[in-house]
Amino acid sequence: MNKTMVTEQQLERNTASYDPPAERHLIKDVLTTIKIGIVNSNLMTAFTGVWLALYFTGQTLSDFLWPVIFVMAGTALVIAGGCSLNNYIDRDIDPLMVRTRDRPSATGRFNGSTVLRMGAFLSLAGLVLLLTASPAAALFGLIGLCTYVLIYTMWLKRTYSINTVVGSFAGAVPPLIGWAAIDPSMASPIPWTLFLIMFLWQPPHFLALAIKKVEDYRRAGIPMLPVVAGFAITQRQMVIYVAVLIPASLLLYPLGVFYLTAALIMGAGWLGYAVYGLFTKNRAKWSKVMFILSLNYMTLLFLTMIVATFFD
Repeated sequence: MNKTMVTEQQLERNTASYDPPAERHLIKDVLTTIKIGIVNSNLMTAFTGVWLALYFTGQTLSDFLWPVIFVMAGTALVIAGGCSLNNYIDRDIDPLMVRTRDRPSATGRFNGSTVLRMGAFLSLAGLVLLLTASPAAALFGLIGLCTYVLIYTMWLKRTYSINTVVGSFAGAVPPLIGWAAIDPSMASPIPWTLFLIMFLWQPPHFLALAIKKVEDYRRAGIPMLPVVAGFAITQRQMVIYVAVLIPASLLLYPLGVFYLTAALIMGAGWLGYAVYGLFTKNRAKWSKVMFILSLNYMTLLFLTMIVATFFD
């Protein structure tokens, strides 16, 4: 009996003191540095661009298997590289914000030169893969990368509240990259409609986060709209963006009734909750739900675009 108790006590001590291997910490730090969540969400929109390009040009995936592989891998690497460079540039202000203070570049687990080299290597490798897919895809990738790193992160993020709008330009590029791998002419209005949808979606998405984390941004000196203009103006702008987004999403009417119905229902639901925020007193809870709704809206809308092609 005593021997059993001693064994159990030793097991509890061993379990409590267990530390994951260094490799696991390294993988987690790398995924945090490249912002794997952003990479994954943008890959979905890039693939939608690929899929719709195949659909509207009457091509099949087997016809463009290698270009699709190259464009998806290249897009992932370019975004990962851009996010790494973002972490390198922001390593002085990230420790000031609760949301970002645990990033490896902020804690010192990764030194600045490591993050910089990682960002440069991933970005360059991604652009090479995009160039292999098509020069047009590489061009859009380069434009998105430069806009995000040079114009947004290095300049506007710390100086003007319009930073969110300019950052939205970079975040709307992945569907163009995906389409360009299949149809480099970009003559169809469909990829530009995808760009417009993503562009309009991002301000209410990030402004919801800015309201939720307003004290973080204020502490770091980042002039997000809630910091410089207050909550009321920010919420009204969010309503406007969502309201304009609904008719923009309906421009994809060639996808048929299924898509149009789903897009209208989802857009109306998101708009209704955005308007509700103008009257609620629990702004913290509202901004949290608004942020989650924005993610669900974007994910479901782009999945609906793909699913709608099977109803033809």
